[in-house]
Formats: sequence, structure tokens, C-alpha cells
Amino acid sequence: MPATAAIDRTVRRRGLMLVLSSPSGAGKSTISRNLLESDPSFELSISITTRARRASEIDGRHYHFRSRREFESMRDADELLEWAEVHGNFYATPRAPVEKALAEGRDMLFDIDWQGAEQLREKMRADIVSIFILPPTMRELKGRLRRRAEDTEEVIAARLRNALAEIRHWRDYDYVVVNDDLDAAFAQVEAVVTAERLRRDRRPGLFDFVQGLLDEKLD
Repeated sequence: MPATAAIDRTVRRRGLMLVLSSPSGAGKSTISRNLLESDPSFELSISITTRARRASEIDGRHYHFRSRREFESMRDADELLEWAEVHGNFYATPRAPVEKALAEGRDMLFDIDWQGAEQLREKMRADIVSIFILPPTMRELKGRLRRRAEDTEEVIAARLRNALAEIRHWRDYDYVVVNDDLDAAFAQVEAVVTAERLRRDRRPGLFDFVQGLLDEKLD
């Protein structure tokens, strides 16, 4: 159990939105997966999409599958925190489950790119903790993409070009972690989470807790 879990039982706090971004191959998805496995208090934000559901996918677990009309209705009603169109389909983060989780003191994890992070900051800036994951070198990033053996050389070249554009947004993030060693990088992400959970402005329960200390009878 994380050290802050015992504290949270005593002092009520508001949940946080942890945003992890990185160029492809820098380790964002691996760090996200490790965080979800090691800290059950985190929940992965499940996106809405208008694309057709694949046979292996479960509605509400992999995505919330919605029609284009339903998506447009939610977008126009300001029920989405961020959205993007990718290959003719829409993807978005629904507002209601995120706000409910934060109010209940639960933390949400967002594995998204800089554009999605920018939209989230516009609407939920006070609740966001953002971390950008960098590779140690571009040569190493290229090597990781090749070792994945998932893409052609043309696709890898395109990913590297995109990486240069993405890295230029590193200043928009609260924290930057260089993933030279996965264990060390993950430990740094955990340290950020621990510190941010202890922020005074995320812990409304401190008012009652401190008042209880001041009112406590010592005799």
C-alpha cells in the first residue's frame, strides 16, 4: 500500500489528474502500465470514440463507443474535456466521470499527447499534474522503435520527425523525466505523485484535521 494511502484515510483530499506524455518509444505507455499495476488507487481514463468496436473490445473497458451524433451532442454541451479527430474518427475524454472521481478523492491517469494535455489544462488546470517523458538521446529513441519490430523504416522515420515536434512542447509540462533507465524513471514519477498528493490545496480535509488538533484536550 502506498505511504500516502494511510494519510488519505485520515485527511480527505481531492483526486488529481496525472497526465503522461512522450514521443513514441520514450516509455510513456510502459510507465503508465507499471503505475496502474503498482498503485490501485489510480484509474485509467477511458476515452469515448466514434470508431467501430473491434471484436476483441468491450464497451466501457477499452473505450466508450458512441455514434458521431452522440459525440457531437456531448461536445456541443461541453461534456468533453478534450477531443481530437484521428483518421476520420473522434476520440475524447468525457467530463463527468473525471469530475466524479476527483471529488471522491480518486486519481485519474491520462496517457495522451501534448495536444490533449493542452486541452485538459484549459479546463482543469488546478487538478492536473503533467509529466513529459524524454528519451536520453534521439539515437536511443530510434533504436527502441526499431527493437519493437512493429513498424517499417518509413513509419519509424515519420515517428522520429513527429518526436522532434512533440519534444518542443516539453516546457508546457510541470515535470520532465528522462527515461535513460526505466526503474529510475518510474521511481521519479512515483516521487512526483507522492509529493502532489500531499499538496495543501489538494487536501480540503486538512481544515477539519488541523482544527481538531487545535481543539484537542491535553489533560
